[in-house]
Amino acid sequence: MKPSRHFDRRAFLSATLGAVALGLTACAGDETPDAALAAGAPLPESAPKGTKLVVGDKEHQKALEFSGEVDKFTFQVEFANLSGGPQTLEAFRADALDIGSVADIPPIHSHWTGIPTKIVASKFRQDPLNHAIYRLGIAPGVAVATLADIRGKKIAYSPGQAQGALVLRVLHKVGLTKQDVKLVELPSTGDAYSTALASRQVEVAPIGGVQIRRYETKYGRDGATTIAHGLRDDPGHLYAPVTVLADPAKAAAIREYVQAWARAWRWREANPDEWIERYYVKDQGLSADDGRWLVENAGVADIPASWTEAIARHQETIDLLAKETGNKPLRAEDLYDRRYESVAADALAAGGAR
Repeated sequence: MKPSRHFDRRAFLSATLGAVALGLTACAGDETPDAALAAGAPLPESAPKGTKLVVGDKEHQKALEFSGEVDKFTFQVEFANLSGGPQTLEAFRADALDIGSVADIPPIHSHWTGIPTKIVASKFRQDPLNHAIYRLGIAPGVAVATLADIRGKKIAYSPGQAQGALVLRVLHKVGLTKQDVKLVELPSTGDAYSTALASRQVEVAPIGGVQIRRYETKYGRDGATTIAHGLRDDPGHLYAPVTVLADPAKAAAIREYVQAWARAWRWREANPDEWIERYYVKDQGLSADDGRWLVENAGVADIPASWTEAIARHQETIDLLAKETGNKPLRAEDLYDRRYESVAADALAAGGAR
């Protein structure tokens, strides 16, 4: 396995102009397949020798390594040091990435920006309302105790990302429109939203992960709070460009990757102390307490064998976003490659996770 690569935005932009950049072979393979794999054709069972995948799955990469799953691959895998919808889509556009890990909004946004993709794996959280990914951060001194209180407030907003869609869903839930608040477009990377809240640049912002705990601890004494939004925010997907899925070798490798991806999730849950120490503490530099909070807040991953309910929920999100953004409505069904629907669940049922 090759070491992770640093994501260079300028190199990707150069790649789109046809320059040779990043040391990547176009979308991770030197050879063009003899024939494209039709969208409805059965998935090949195995990847031929020489197949390579470039994967953007920064956090779960470590679970694959720690669990030993990465050593079992029959193809070459290269992990790109990138995450999130905007970076993933830029990499797809530059033909520099085969598969990425995101929430439910980037697969929608990819179609609206001319990069057709398909979801090949999905996971959710058991008991998702009590194990939400995000809470609404409230700036110090701002009087917001309920969702209805966000009327008239300055709210951080990131179009094309899960946090931005969550803001629109919250507004819809309480009968408000974008005109009833002031949306402030801000990137949601790192602690950007927490910093914006602390400085009163915005008054409300969806914050997730360890930022929830840190924001409450650091700014709670100044009157900062967080409140639950009461909506499901738990989808997590692997998705790939349709051009990648048309390559029989890559399609087979992705099938194998999805199987390992699922087993690595079960390994994380079965080995929380090791995951906390090796990933959150040693790799990410968090405290053990922060790591335990993240593990407990995440709960258990639900990796279903059927996507029917998930697709129905996804359609509701698409319809709301299309209405609010003016984009063309999409069929949620078209965002999923159902040839992969049971691949992850079948791998778990077959066992083999260590």
